[in-house]
Amino acid sequence: MIWNYFIYFAIVSLFAWSAGAHLAWRSKRGAAMLVTDIGLAVFSVYIILLWHALGHPPLRTMGETRLWYSFFLPLAGLIVYWRWHYKWILTFSTVLATVFIVINILKPEIHSKSLMPALQSPWFAPHVIVYMLAYAMQGAAFVLAVYLFLKKPGLSGKWNREMNITDDLVTANYALLTLGMLMGALWAKEAWGHYWSWDPKETWAAITWLSYLVYIHYRHAAPARPRAALCIVVVTFCLLQMSWWGINYLPSARGASIHTYSM
Repeated sequence: MIWNYFIYFAIVSLFAWSAGAHLAWRSKRGAAMLVTDIGLAVFSVYIILLWHALGHPPLRTMGETRLWYSFFLPLAGLIVYWRWHYKWILTFSTVLATVFIVINILKPEIHSKSLMPALQSPWFAPHVIVYMLAYAMQGAAFVLAVYLFLKKPGLSGKWNREMNITDDLVTANYALLTLGMLMGALWAKEAWGHYWSWDPKETWAAITWLSYLVYIHYRHAAPARPRAALCIVVVTFCLLQMSWWGINYLPSARGASIHTYSM
């Protein structure tokens, strides 16, 4: 089975991402981006092979979503590094991707070829993929928010520039969440005949979406109070984790939610 080869693809990808992070710290930007791209290419080849072996997009189980998250974390890190030249972001994305890859090796949950009819909608795959990219982008925003909160604003303007980067990341993430939610509504309409049902997953997704909207409005209404806004970023990241995997452990969702991942 293709899963038996995952560890080899993962090792090559992690080696490339680690090399990219090292080169970033040495200010070799072009080489860092190239090596990181190679790692992404190797990992994407595995996802394509797994997709072909399963006969459907690998998005059904929690393990399969971790697989996508392991891919999108370095991709989000590369985008942030390319746009804002943050040397630490490639290290962060590599470390976090390593955690998810190790979890998948120890507990893969990627062996099912069955796909229920509701998941065969053409809206299902882009809905989940967009959400995974949004989660990865918000991971970068969360780390930057914690860093800025612990760091006192300076007089050089660098702190404010980094705060603006946080705003950009949250705004981009909010756009991705909105797009993913719209795709999810279209998928639900096709699969179950209605756009929204206040399922536990949908409820927490709506709470998370609204929390990012609160951040955006707060930044416009009170730009002179950025540290309070950073607290909102941390809270929204926690809500996002609840929306992604935390609902699997809610008594109200067990056996009742149509969105909980197969374990």
